[in-house]
Amino acid sequence: MRKNFTLLSLVFLICGGLAQNSSRPMSIHFPPAAISAFQKIDGERIRAHVRFLSHDLLEGRGTGQRGSDIAAEYIATQFALDGLKPAGDNGTYMQKVPMVGITLAPESTFSFIPANGSPRELKPLSEYVAFDETQQTESTVNADIVYVGYGIQAPEYQWDDYKDVDVKGKVLFMLVNEPTSDDPKFFKGKALTYYGRWTYKYEQAARKGAVGAILIHKTDMASYPWEVVRNSDSGEKSYLKLDGSPKLKVASWIHLDAAKALAAMAGLDLDKMMADARSRDFHPVSLPVKLQAHMVSKVRPFESNNVIAMLPGSDAKLKTEAVMYTAHYDHLGIRPEMPGDNIYNGANDNATGCGILLEMAHAYGTAVQRPRRSILFASVTAEEQGLLGSEYLGKHPPVPAGKIALDLNYDDIPPLGSPEEVEISGSERTTFYPMVQSLAQEFRLAIRADSHPEAGHYYRSDHFSLARVGIPAFSINEGVKYKGHDAAWGLEQADEYTQKHYHQPSDEYHPEMDFTGDAVMARFGFALGWEAASAPKLVGWQKGDEFEAARLNSGSN
Repeated sequence: MRKNFTLLSLVFLICGGLAQNSSRPMSIHFPPAAISAFQKIDGERIRAHVRFLSHDLLEGRGTGQRGSDIAAEYIATQFALDGLKPAGDNGTYMQKVPMVGITLAPESTFSFIPANGSPRELKPLSEYVAFDETQQTESTVNADIVYVGYGIQAPEYQWDDYKDVDVKGKVLFMLVNEPTSDDPKFFKGKALTYYGRWTYKYEQAARKGAVGAILIHKTDMASYPWEVVRNSDSGEKSYLKLDGSPKLKVASWIHLDAAKALAAMAGLDLDKMMADARSRDFHPVSLPVKLQAHMVSKVRPFESNNVIAMLPGSDAKLKTEAVMYTAHYDHLGIRPEMPGDNIYNGANDNATGCGILLEMAHAYGTAVQRPRRSILFASVTAEEQGLLGSEYLGKHPPVPAGKIALDLNYDDIPPLGSPEEVEISGSERTTFYPMVQSLAQEFRLAIRADSHPEAGHYYRSDHFSLARVGIPAFSINEGVKYKGHDAAWGLEQADEYTQKHYHQPSDEYHPEMDFTGDAVMARFGFALGWEAASAPKLVGWQKGDEFEAARLNSGSN
């Protein structure tokens, strides 16, 4: 029998004896082939991938743009070089995602018309952003505005902002986020749930029969400044091809100052309106103001690609099941009309995640032994457009969702040095959490709670799309404590990135970036994935979790 090495040995080999003081008995074992593959993970190769994927030549990897297609081909080529099998359409690495690009034309208008007083036409980008989700070339809206607070219907929290008010044909004016609380049993306390996300707001408004939705931007509630909204929603916006679900003619955000002006037109005070929305007793308020909008759109059907590869498992029975790794390769592209630096390179977001994905694919692909279950690698498109590529992947997985043990996602892993913490929010919701805790301890990584739970990060990256179809899923990232620095320094770096570089052209590659931490996160994810792929049973959700029913319906055991 081939002798297995413990993970302790593995960490000793990689980290120079970090775990040498551990005296507890080890329950985690890796075969020599896994240790050898683990040792091959190299931060400098991750650097090389990041440098290329965020190069100006790829023009920001915008969905449906030339640079995005180049990135997809590059990733597919790397998978092929590592000997991984194609797991896309028709024996290729590409899973075609049918999409439609919508560009709002300059002749579009967006105006508030009060019952008494002068109309106000809002300025695009500085005061509002809007798109027509119906994918029509032209739509006209002339409808009453109804304030619906947070726009949430959550029976499990005894919360209903609609109160059976008929809002068909109306435009709904609402807040992002959700009612605040320190009670973990009420909208999970400080942690944002999906009810607080802008995607839910639009979806629910459309389900209620509204023709439009206006979200109020407030930096502390959205967790990012207006510039992020403006940059994310200018230029072409991508959507999955219509599937029959209801859509809005006007899906919009407005600047806080414009929201205050709208409230004043109705003889109301926005601060009081926002305070009133925090009560269960809130009722919708019809405003004596209409939205008149003429939406003129350039509609461009196109296909983008998820890039998918597979390493078949070694067990004759279990190889029909899989562990999945995901990372999105798209960013915001190039804006030719913008002066100066107009390329949104997306080095951190998410060339780093792709670099880690490719390095793990290299490690698995060159290993002389395979885990029992198959390993899937999926680099997805259109995350920045609303998790569209992963949504399509979740609905069309290469392995049935009920047979996917786990999805481990990588998104925006800052190259800041050697981490002493790991953030794995959502892992505690799965039955795999004890293994996550054990491995984090062996890696000498303290598990840090989400630094900004109010931002709802769990619902903002591609693992969420997989969770929605029942697959246990979470993202892996560094915490804020790095070797040689205190946690305050890490928080400062994160805040500076959010304020100055997130979804900005300045998110660029720099030679002084330190990819030590990205390599650590790759090794940690490799170990997690190998364990999930070798475990006797599939991972599940904790009893009562919001995704448990989807897992049971997916047919997992």
